[in-house]
Amino acid sequence: MGLIIGMDEAGYGPNLGPLVITASLWKVPDDPRQFDFWSALESVVSQKKPRKNSRHLHVADSKQVHSATAGLGPLERSTLPFLQLQSQSERLASLGELWRLLIATPAHLDEIQREPWSGERRFELPSVVDVEAVEESRQSLQQALDSAGIELRGICSEIVLPERFNALCGEYGSKGVMLTRLCMSLLTRVWDRECSESTLIIGDKHGGRNRYDEFLDEILDGEMIFRVEESTQKSVYKIGNTEVRFQTRAEEHFPVAVSSMVCKYTREVMMEQFNQYWCEHVADLKPTKGYPVDARRFKSEIAIAQERLEISDQILWRGQ
Repeated sequence: MGLIIGMDEAGYGPNLGPLVITASLWKVPDDPRQFDFWSALESVVSQKKPRKNSRHLHVADSKQVHSATAGLGPLERSTLPFLQLQSQSERLASLGELWRLLIATPAHLDEIQREPWSGERRFELPSVVDVEAVEESRQSLQQALDSAGIELRGICSEIVLPERFNALCGEYGSKGVMLTRLCMSLLTRVWDRECSESTLIIGDKHGGRNRYDEFLDEILDGEMIFRVEESTQKSVYKIGNTEVRFQTRAEEHFPVAVSSMVCKYTREVMMEQFNQYWCEHVADLKPTKGYPVDARRFKSEIAIAQERLEISDQILWRGQ
């Protein structure tokens, strides 16, 4: 048996909204470097877009699952069953419950809840998909996992709002270093260094970065890091019984794909709430996804309302 951790992010490039980084932890009944999730779960998940009326969950890079034309539905339908597996409640009923499920740091949760577009506002989940459909998919997913001997041990996220994003970029000197350090910090929440089981950690490469050993060293207690490979395709390290990989197209691995979808879903519903708030204060306002060109359009159109509501750029706008 072994453990696999998959990590990914969404929202690295926009000027508006959060950066979300997620790690998911899985226990598998075989060598984690050889285990094939796709074959084990083929009765319930598909890497390709399922046919119409199929009950399969589409699990892939979130960019393949979600599109602006299709709306939130396909992403919500395939992501919520995984999140529901982790929830202690009967179902995830609101965005606030999703935050509490994913975030371990009370200060960061408080930061999110203090945003003017968050506060005590209730954003119900599911947003598009029927509750019954989510529960049916959750049950099918759980049965398939049980039959394959797979256990979802945990899903956790870093949700970084503009104010903290800007502060960390300033502290670390670049947003690339910030992303890598946040990923390492998140990794400490799911990676048990005392565990004797073989562990595989997979994450997407961070831009053009090839070296990660110095950042791994910051979260380890003097343990030896063996550099196996560092290239434009992948960087691989061995630490005791753990193999750490940062590679291109990491979402081809099931645990990374699930983390990618959780990141994207969390960011998308937070942007839905953000847009709802501003549309209540600005007539005929076109919603935004927060990416650079459209973000500037959106910011200029809310400028008068922003001043009236006394909302500072500090909590609204990501400068890098």
